Amino acid sequence: MPTIHDTPPPAVRADLQALRGYLDRRIPPKMLDRNLLIATWNIRSFSSLTRKWTAGPGDSPKRDLRGLLAIIEIIRRFDVIAIQEVRGNLRALRDTMKALGDDWGFLMTDVTAGEAGNGERMAYLFDRRRVKPSGLACELVVPPEWLQGASLQELSRQFARTPYAISFLTLRTTFILVTVHINYGQDPAGRIPELRGVARWMRRWANQSTAYSHNLIALGDFNIDRHGDALWQAFTSTGLSAPEALNEVPRTIFGDSGTEQFYDQIAWFRTGSGVNKLNMEYLGAGYVDFLPYVYRDRGLSRQAVSYRVSDHYPLWAEFSVR
Repeated sequence: MPTIHDTPPPAVRADLQALRGYLDRRIPPKMLDRNLLIATWNIRSFSSLTRKWTAGPGDSPKRDLRGLLAIIEIIRRFDVIAIQEVRGNLRALRDTMKALGDDWGFLMTDVTAGEAGNGERMAYLFDRRRVKPSGLACELVVPPEWLQGASLQELSRQFARTPYAISFLTLRTTFILVTVHINYGQDPAGRIPELRGVARWMRRWANQSTAYSHNLIALGDFNIDRHGDALWQAFTSTGLSAPEALNEVPRTIFGDSGTEQFYDQIAWFRTGSGVNKLNMEYLGAGYVDFLPYVYRDRGLSRQAVSYRVSDHYPLWAEFSVR
């Protein structure tokens, strides 16, 4: 049985070489004492792993070493990445950390109980050479008074999957990431209360005058259908704003643009929002289209690739920390 450390077969090596070339062109390089690269990725059912280079028709799960190496190659390009849909089985995550090596660390929640939680965890993977946790770790719990007398568009219960916040330090700059996976539910209107709850919670936090309020960034899968729709308006209702560079990019491998399936976001409060804004300079943002660089000799459908790599694209943003 092959392991993540073994030399891949030629077809896998060719895919990885092509993927690396694309990533070199697409993502800014890590520059010591100069920039910070933050990403978010909903990796479809990031759980167990078939330890074969390419999973066969009878294998379960379909995620194999070939797909995982592509995931790892993308992850290592960032300083910290928030990952949604990590499950109870950590086999794929363990192999990821083995391949990344001792320079990388991770933090995660326990599995979320309850049907709506879907057995998921929230996780952060980070390059210890570039960032380190700075002391704050918490899950966003709704104050009881928010739940009393709530209207149809406000939360009447806790989040189905509790948003997870971690503070990190790079050089002398502290930043807080809050990762979210909004419950998809039965209909779009049902997502509005959680989106409003996240926006309200972030605004409350940013209104505080402590140092921990600076560089507050929300990221993850917000399950917003379209830019400008009612879900987007709920998400931005308290001043959160995403970079324009992400407005048109696709979020999933099944969509061609950001006009639909506007699920994943990276957002923060900007100048004029009336609260503490970033003291890091925003430099740019984008997404990673891995689809043309994986399983090129296999002719797999997009659906098949989604189970081996993911159905969502990673999103990233770059900041100056000089």
